[in-house]
Amino acid sequence: MFNKNIKLVLAGLIIAFGIYQFIESNIGNGIFLILLSTIFIFLYFKNEMILLAFLKLRKQDMDGAKKWLDKIKNPESALIQKQQGYYNYLNGIMVSQTNLTLAEKFFKKAIQLGLSMDQDLALAKLQLAGIAMTKRRKMEANNLLTEAKKLDKHGMLKDQIKMMKDQMKKI
Repeated sequence: MFNKNIKLVLAGLIIAFGIYQFIESNIGNGIFLILLSTIFIFLYFKNEMILLAFLKLRKQDMDGAKKWLDKIKNPESALIQKQQGYYNYLNGIMVSQTNLTLAEKFFKKAIQLGLSMDQDLALAKLQLAGIAMTKRRKMEANNLLTEAKKLDKHGMLKDQIKMMKDQMKKI
């Protein structure tokens, strides 16, 4: 894994060499190098370790996803702000099975840093509402459920929100 700034430098150098190839009338080489540089630009905005962790998570392989996330040693310097949000979001999902206090910290930091999709933000707030409900903070859980319902535009979390509201009535 390269640092985010190294990815941009590599992309810039490859683009410069691609332009040099155009000047030298090697059009095919120049086009290939320009296309190659787009890989580094893409990886600047979408970190490869987070993408691989998402793939492992889709297969329900929590240990594999955790291994990929652990390869990111210093998220503040290696990731841009949205990627840091997803890094904390994924860590919150991993830890939510074992340590609710740590999961709450990860989810709050993910929401603070920002997630690019409303659905992910809704799921993070739903998880936080569940944690608040287990810690007997009914008012906070109710507020988070309301926010999650507003963010869930496609209705994918409708059943979970309804189930959590039913559970909250019992407390």
